[in-house]
Amino acid sequence: MQRISDDALDRLEREHEQGITSAEILDIFAVHEIKFSEATLRKYVQLGLLPRSVRVGKKGKHQGSQGLYPATVVRQIQRIKEMMAQDYTIEEIQREFLFVRGDIEELERTIGKVFDALRDAAKDRRSETSDRAIHQELSMAERLAKDLVTKLSVIEERLMAQARLSRRAAAAGS
Repeated sequence: MQRISDDALDRLEREHEQGITSAEILDIFAVHEIKFSEATLRKYVQLGLLPRSVRVGKKGKHQGSQGLYPATVVRQIQRIKEMMAQDYTIEEIQREFLFVRGDIEELERTIGKVFDALRDAAKDRRSETSDRAIHQELSMAERLAKDLVTKLSVIEERLMAQARLSRRAAAAGS
């Protein structure tokens, strides 16, 4: 099965921090000669395997808006396609593997937005005495948030590993 390298995925996620359109997602898979359609993208979103897009206004007057997905959806789609190639059903993938991955990534994005807003607010209301204390509290809170997301990811990985082992054991027993 064709796959997109981890280096390419990392680069894509850095270059599209603000999000990626459905057309760009389809183009990425097309460039790598991996079959993937708009209909499949919509289906994965409807089934909860991928996060919904967020509407973002285009720059300029009367330009409308576009739906942006987090760039990590390309990695998630690849993961789903790999599992399906290993004969996992959509239901098994929903239930046993990706059941909270999208939520964890959404939590991470939301936390990032909160900290960006807090940093901006702190810059606007600078005072010598409180500036250092606020900066320290923000730094500590960011470490705690990062630790939380890491811990949730570790728990999810363990649950996924248990599900894979159970599936292998069931397959070996039959």
